[in-house]
Amino acid sequence: MSEGCGSYHQLRENINKALSEQGVQADVSYHTVSYDEAMQLGIKGSPTIRINGKDFDEGGSPGML
Repeated sequence: MSEGCGSYHQLRENINKALSEQGVQADVSYHTVSYDEAMQLGIKGSPTIRINGKDFDEGGSPGML
């Protein structure tokens, strides 16, 4: 997530709810990155969800950082 992401709390809630509803246990980590770090990592929007290092919405529209 970028430093200015307003979706942080909602994202955490949605992920926890989805895992719970599906009965899935997972190690979830959240990282806040600067704009420069996001550019270096190829992050196209905030929040970005990566599963096993791959962008969850790879074909999605780029967002604003």
